[in-house]
This record gives sequence, C-alpha cells and structure tokens, in this order.
Amino acid sequence: MTSSDTPSLTLYRERLLRERASLLERIAQQRGGLVSRADMASEHDVRSFENRAQAISERDDEFAMNEHATAELGDIDAALERIQAGTYALCTDCGVGIPSARLNAYPTAKRCIVCQTRKEQGR
Repeated sequence: MTSSDTPSLTLYRERLLRERASLLERIAQQRGGLVSRADMASEHDVRSFENRAQAISERDDEFAMNEHATAELGDIDAALERIQAGTYALCTDCGVGIPSARLNAYPTAKRCIVCQTRKEQGR
C-alpha cells in the first residue's frame, strides 16, 4: 500500500485491534476467568467410567478451542506487525499486492489468492 492508502491502513489496524480485543474477551469468558483452559480441562472427572467419554470429549473441546483461538490471535498479531513494518497488503510469498477486497473479507490475509491456493493445494 502506498502513502495515499494510509487512511486504509489506519482502518485495517483499528479493525484488527478491535478483533484482537474481542477475541481476548471471548477467551477470558470461555476460560471462566483466570483459570486456564488446560486447568478447566483437567477438572473434568475422567475417573468415573460412566462420565469418562463425556469428560474426554469436553477436555478435547477445550484444547481444540484453545488451539484455534491461539492461532487466530497469532494471525492478528502478525497482521499488526506487518502494518508496523510497512509490509501489510503485500503477499509474504511473492510480494504482490493483496487486493483490498480480500483484506476487507479477511484482514489477516498474508498471501495473495494465487499463493494461498498454491499453499492449500500443497497440503
């Protein structure tokens, strides 16, 4: 993005900061306060055979939510770092500009459509 796009960068930065704050609030609510998800998961009683399957399922859900939220938070922080470094809206793989339509839909996008498609097909 050029210097004429500075207002756009400001808008993206503000949006990312709002999304980050919202995500952190949601994580705190899901944790039930200061207790970590790992602690909550360990509280599920897996000793009783009748409750074992349910407890394991709840524990696995806690860990999955934690992994997803952590990845999402990392994506937001990385996008904010790219704004700070002046590389936001540039594909991290090929350096081509990422269209604003893509950034509006997915503000943490770090790749252009071509490179993202290539990466997903390589999995």
